[in-house]
Amino acid sequence: MHKIWNYIIVALVLVSCKPNQTAIVTSKKEAQKKKIYTPYTPKNNTGVAATTANSTPTTTPKKVKTITVVREPEGIAETKPKKTPLILDQNDEDIVVTSDDTPYLTEQLINNAMDYLGSPYRGGGTSRNGFDCSGLMFTTFKTFDIILPRSSHEMARIGRVLDRNEYRRGDLIFFRTNGRRTINHVGMITEVSSDEIKFVHSSTQLGVVVSSTKEPYYQRTFAQVNRVIE
Repeated sequence: MHKIWNYIIVALVLVSCKPNQTAIVTSKKEAQKKKIYTPYTPKNNTGVAATTANSTPTTTPKKVKTITVVREPEGIAETKPKKTPLILDQNDEDIVVTSDDTPYLTEQLINNAMDYLGSPYRGGGTSRNGFDCSGLMFTTFKTFDIILPRSSHEMARIGRVLDRNEYRRGDLIFFRTNGRRTINHVGMITEVSSDEIKFVHSSTQLGVVVSSTKEPYYQRTFAQVNRVIE
């Protein structure tokens, strides 16, 4: 009997020492059913950026202050009007001739024509091997990139017909040598005086020579003088 009571006492001691255990909740549904579910609300840590070992800290780019740069003008445009060249290419002395240089151009034209003195006459010719009258003028002006018509009749239609008191060196002088009203001969004035005009031309008899209006033939056949370069 005494042993039975000992077993009972030990059993009661074991039962009283066993910890109270509650069932483990393993799902949200079960926790809600037992009314023990509390939703997680993260704390608002303002101004604190969490970083981990694998994250790269970001940096806010600095604002760059922009400054407007005012550039000084490289040069001041000239108000002086530009000269309009009569000749586009440069001549043998590398001088671009403009309207202000007309006397210089006139001298060059005369010098160029006079350089052919002694060349023979040749109908349709435009070289030192032979010139006709309009061919000599055509070639002389072409040297300075001024293109004239190819015939004396057409040349007489360009430029300005001058009065006697306007004649000067470099003007074109025209003649009617065929007994008709049609102009058929041309030369370039080289000298002007009160009673005489000298001119260089290509004569059918003598080739390139200097003649004068005092000669009866040219005095009789004289037609007009034109200025093709003002």
